[in-house]
Amino acid sequence: MAEKVIRLLIALSVGVWVTRYLGPTEFGILSYAQSFVGIFAALSSLGLNDIIIRELVKSQDDHNVIMGSSFGLQTLGSTIIMVIIAISIYVNNDEPLTNKIIVILGLLTFINSFTIISSYFHSVVKSKYFALTGLVGVIISALIKIYLIVFEYSLIYFVYTLAFDVVFLAVGQIWYYKKMGHSLFTWRFSWSVSRVLLKDAWPLILSGIIVSIYMKIDQVMIKEFLGNSEVGIYSAAVRLSEAWYFIPTIICSSLFPAIINAKLKDDNLYMDRLQRLYNLMVVLGVVIILPVLLFSSWMIQILYGSEFIESAMVLNIHILGSVFVFLGVANQKWFISENIQAYNIICLGMGMMANILLNIAMIPTYGIIGAAYATLISQFIASVLAPVFFKKTRNSFFMMVRALLFVQIFKDRKLL
Repeated sequence: MAEKVIRLLIALSVGVWVTRYLGPTEFGILSYAQSFVGIFAALSSLGLNDIIIRELVKSQDDHNVIMGSSFGLQTLGSTIIMVIIAISIYVNNDEPLTNKIIVILGLLTFINSFTIISSYFHSVVKSKYFALTGLVGVIISALIKIYLIVFEYSLIYFVYTLAFDVVFLAVGQIWYYKKMGHSLFTWRFSWSVSRVLLKDAWPLILSGIIVSIYMKIDQVMIKEFLGNSEVGIYSAAVRLSEAWYFIPTIICSSLFPAIINAKLKDDNLYMDRLQRLYNLMVVLGVVIILPVLLFSSWMIQILYGSEFIESAMVLNIHILGSVFVFLGVANQKWFISENIQAYNIICLGMGMMANILLNIAMIPTYGIIGAAYATLISQFIASVLAPVFFKKTRNSFFMMVRALLFVQIFKDRKLL
């Protein structure tokens, strides 16, 4: 959590300074490239991280086979990404600089394959090694970015800094892994183990692809319809809005064991705790939304400058979706506790399709404001509305509606 808080502080200081320095057009090029590669990011990780942790906890004797097979699969996923990128560059008409950045970011997915080591750290309850490496890396990266700004370096050097972040994290994890008495050279690939891993991971791969498209497609489509400058203005607002998304993840992960224990003991207690979790998500969302709505123009002016003033309206719209995102994170825990993760994929898929169709309909007419509304509506569909269409998930829809209407809070006069 400390690592995430420090990352947030750096994003709201050095990250904002970088955005302001690059300006809407160059920041738009960078954001577009990141979003384009990000759409295919799930093909690199293959949803294996949690699966690896589970398998390592179950069988430490197969440690080297599990690690080697996972690394091989993720490397294969990165190869597929590079093939997709190569085809895309061949058929599109993007600027050479944009294509160069896309290739660099695509190649980094191979380096990201080494982050399976973080799954090992989690499996032996040594997450601090991952966090420490990340903290040192983000601080060094921030200092490099300040240097680049002060001495007025061009955009491509900021891309090299992003590459440094990934490489440093991988090298740091390898160093700690070796310090714990392990070696990459003892990893072994096994087709039989790989098949088992993929069999368990395919729902996560599918949901990861859907989430990647769902979260990144708006910026790619803005580039195609409007251009780089509009992507930059839109992305500046989105990054401020999404900076808070780690909060529900941490809270829900912390409270999830208590909810599972309640399910084992008493169904009424289980439902009550779930309802209170939904209530908490809504209240947290509102607490974040209200100050942003009141001070968005001032925030954008101070942080980014007058070139990004249009970001204020986008921020006002996009931040409203925080409530739905927070509820969606809580609802995913409910899907897991009920063992109906397939419905989560369907709900996310409905949100993804809504986002694509709404962007196609609204961006040409309403510009980046249309994209912001498309995201807001699709977040509501994926997180809140979609569960109403299925008998097994309908109960969660009614609980989320009660939370949005503050029904239980007014009734009990307390949040938790």
